[in-house]
Amino acid sequence: MNRQAQAAVLFLTGGSILHAGLTDLYLRYVKAGLRPLLLAAGVVLIATAVATVWYERRSARSLTPAADPAPAADPAPTTDPAPATDSAPATDRATAPAASSETDGAHDSVHDSAHAHHEPRIAWLLVLPLLALILVAPPALGSYSAMRTGTALQEQPWGFSALPAGDPVRLSLVDYAGRAAYDKGHSLDGRRIRIAGFVALDRDGSPYLVRMALNCCAADAQPVKIGLTGRTPPVLQPDAWLEVTGTYTAKRTRDPVNNGVIPFFEVTEARPVEAPRDPYDESWNG
Repeated sequence: MNRQAQAAVLFLTGGSILHAGLTDLYLRYVKAGLRPLLLAAGVVLIATAVATVWYERRSARSLTPAADPAPAADPAPTTDPAPATDSAPATDRATAPAASSETDGAHDSVHDSAHAHHEPRIAWLLVLPLLALILVAPPALGSYSAMRTGTALQEQPWGFSALPAGDPVRLSLVDYAGRAAYDKGHSLDGRRIRIAGFVALDRDGSPYLVRMALNCCAADAQPVKIGLTGRTPPVLQPDAWLEVTGTYTAKRTRDPVNNGVIPFFEVTEARPVEAPRDPYDESWNG
């Protein structure tokens, strides 16, 4: 690609990043805390594209040759020119066609070199992913990825703080899963709890409530799963968001993917809810 094409791709890339960062689209790719860096990257790419175009135009102006001055008129001859004769040396007549041939060859060489280096037009296909980023918002990772990836509950936390007041108390799914798996429910006993997540079903049709947890971006997302038992809805659709209210239960199982602990939740009430603005759970820190 030439410099103008490179600048165009840079500009479109920066514009796409700014578009994602100024809307909620960026939450499908990275954590909310990375938004300032994303916006800064978009501004830098656009500035680089503008600087590339400016530098290329300045270089083109500096390489343009100045116009040749008009040749001075020859003074009128004071004497009649000698009549043309055929007395020109034979050598001059012999070399004249050769000189013309060499001139034509040099002109053809310059003409060929001017058209010898065409940039491949297929390089413009690099723009298609950028258009897809602008026009098509990818869905957040859901039940398909969750049931094929092991649970993120692998290391026991150092401790758990006391639950806040309220009935029921609202907890993140990650917080409940950690307390149920490693605190043996000590901080959960006697409390009604409300949590939300999307539904995932295993091969046997058993329901799970899941949140995808991020360390940095969607590429390293891992699911945190809890099993549902008790008064679960008779019909559950994978990827549908559900808010459940209930209590802690000591029931647990092992994730078949990585043998991680999957605690359960005793459901007393359940209702469908809209997907949150941020589909990933930010409370997970690895």
